[in-house]
Amino acid sequence: MITSQATPRIVLVTGATNGIGKVTALELARAGYRVLLTSRDAAKGRKVLDEIRTQSGNDALELFVGDLSSMADVRRIALEVRARHPKLDVLVNNAGGVFNERQTTVDGFETTFAFNHLAYFLLTTLLLEPLKAAGDARVVSVSSIGSNFGRMRWDDLEFRKGYSSFTAYTQSKLMNLLFANALARRLGGTGVTSNSLHPGVVRSGFGLDLRGSDKLLFNLSILSSVSPQKGAETSVYLATSPEVAGVSGVFFAKKRPRRANRIAYNEAAQERLWALSEHLLSSWLDPVESAPVEARA
Repeated sequence: MITSQATPRIVLVTGATNGIGKVTALELARAGYRVLLTSRDAAKGRKVLDEIRTQSGNDALELFVGDLSSMADVRRIALEVRARHPKLDVLVNNAGGVFNERQTTVDGFETTFAFNHLAYFLLTTLLLEPLKAAGDARVVSVSSIGSNFGRMRWDDLEFRKGYSSFTAYTQSKLMNLLFANALARRLGGTGVTSNSLHPGVVRSGFGLDLRGSDKLLFNLSILSSVSPQKGAETSVYLATSPEVAGVSGVFFAKKRPRRANRIAYNEAAQERLWALSEHLLSSWLDPVESAPVEARA
């Protein structure tokens, strides 16, 4: 059981207005954490904030509004968090999506790639200073068992040819693992850990607008789906449990370590994705406040 703390630890949960993100934020608020939430919609975010406040009895809640598919918004949120909180104890990278048709973001990135991977990378990188300042902080990245089907299309990561929502999604979830494992190596000796997880196939409306073969694959997966409450358990466990203190670079499911896609352990692949991400995000990675960057062509 998680107990409340006299001096609240601070946690940032992305995508906290729906599904497992909302439940994760609620459970951490109940545990006495100061919970920072992100939401794309300000009105919805305030509504969820009020719900969590009422259900948890915890007033230590903050809302950060922005579209996590926009790198300028991700950067702004990170800078706002840094300005308010010199120390950050936990970052839960939870927000993610699957998109029926190929779309591009305001920055010109394919949306699955931007929302599911680049946002994780940029937000975490810009928050490393307050995470390290906390001393024993944790980065928790929500991936999926769907990463087992993921393959890195190095010659076409953004699916300019042959887009499939299932293939784009599973590749992005593999990217989450490559990122989390590369981050764990980089954070060795700092006291900050980085782990990833499969929450279970969650009944949350996720992927319901898919069509064709991708819709069939999703329908088959939800036959063994779990509630958002159950799906959030591993995120909360990795964010709070003393059992995983100091544990880093591990993939979890049902609160237990699990072997991931073998590609996730390939350091050359990890470094290739890291270098590519740094290159693509170079305009947004400077932690010092500057003029807004221009959209990518």
